Amino acid sequence: MQDELIAIKGVKDGLLISLSPTENWQSVTDHLASRIDDRADFFAGAAITVELGTRPVPKYELSSLKALLERRGLSLSLVLSDSDTTRESALALDLKTDSNNRPLTTEKQETLPVDPEETGTWGVLVRRTIRSGRIVHSEGHVVVLGDVNPGAQVIAAGDIIVWGKLRGTVHAGAHGDESALVCALEMSPSQLRIAGYIVTSPAGKRRQIVPEMALIRDNQIVVEARR
Repeated sequence: MQDELIAIKGVKDGLLISLSPTENWQSVTDHLASRIDDRADFFAGAAITVELGTRPVPKYELSSLKALLERRGLSLSLVLSDSDTTRESALALDLKTDSNNRPLTTEKQETLPVDPEETGTWGVLVRRTIRSGRIVHSEGHVVVLGDVNPGAQVIAAGDIIVWGKLRGTVHAGAHGDESALVCALEMSPSQLRIAGYIVTSPAGKRRQIVPEMALIRDNQIVVEARR
């Protein structure tokens, strides 16, 4: 029974630890701690990739797993998961996930109509600043309640709304939607793309910082102040 709780194998960049997606979380992590303690020399200094399958792991549980590894001198380098809850927990803890290779959506979000003639579009709400090196993907819209720092990327099939400073790279309308928009309280992107159009910085930037919206007009990206 205990052997079914976790599986460990060597991979190119360290060790892959697969945790049971169905057994009690505390039992699984306790068994993992025991395995590491019993074979400390084998695990020493390894970069750990954790595979969690379909288990939805909230932030506090993933944080405890991260701390369990760090107390033993191990780093959690990558989280593999089929659960959006787990992947969002990983992003909130600045952990790398496999979400770079597939869309990130919110499991409990609803598709609501904007007006009776609209069907609504799925989106991702990110309630934090997106730091350098992080990438957020969505097959719908993306709303960021924070900044997009230099070196960070946001890629969306729909619109991108940044309730903060946009200083990283964004690509709205990533599947070719030229009606997509990019809005930010401070528009200073290192690169901005809408569909197949690209600019490295908004033209005519004013010294006064005001909310702005980027869109395609007359076959070019234009940036307008929104007061």
